[in-house]
Amino acid sequence: MEEKSKSKEVMEWVYCIAIAIIIVLLIKSFIGVPTVVKQTSMYPTLKQNERLWLSKWGANFDKMPKRGDIITFEAPTQKYADKYHVNYENPTAVYEYNPTNIFTKFVYYTLEIGKTSYIKRVIGLPGEHVEIKDGAVYINGDKLQEDYLEDYVVTTDLEGLYTDVIVPENTVYVLGDNRPESTDSRRFGCVPVEKIESRAVFRFWPLNKIGGIYKNVK
Repeated sequence: MEEKSKSKEVMEWVYCIAIAIIIVLLIKSFIGVPTVVKQTSMYPTLKQNERLWLSKWGANFDKMPKRGDIITFEAPTQKYADKYHVNYENPTAVYEYNPTNIFTKFVYYTLEIGKTSYIKRVIGLPGEHVEIKDGAVYINGDKLQEDYLEDYVVTTDLEGLYTDVIVPENTVYVLGDNRPESTDSRRFGCVPVEKIESRAVFRFWPLNKIGGIYKNVK
């Protein structure tokens, strides 16, 4: 009887742990996750080692983000389009790895093993003409007012080939706030909405900077 009791107790613990793991994965996949800023491409808006809350809600329904939103997305396979691989008719980032079975999809998209993500700001929306010229961004011919950038920052082409494009349907044009140090749409093209993972909505560390993420654009 004692052995049966111990076996039952072990099984109850296994069930509890399994349920806890499932709940965590569901929250991570459909609601949101905390994260630590590791890159410098969004400086000074986001600094290294700051803690953010990323909302997954809109991304799960391929919801189009708004201009100024800071999003995370799967890093393109081709991070720098050269003159031999540039596609001006369809300036969309290239993704060559597409897991096909349930297990590899779970490992890659849910556990995120082997997957790299970028965090950038949405600048151009579908159908818009985005130009990088004269040290600034122009949307449909109008200069974009970007109050979140430092006064000394200028937006150059960064030797990228996608600096004068019409944003394709169901994609967005993204840039890092740290323009001289950001690998972004200037180099790899527009990001498909389906590749967007989350939206940065709240900073909870450091304590003196707790609050929503600044995204004012005009």
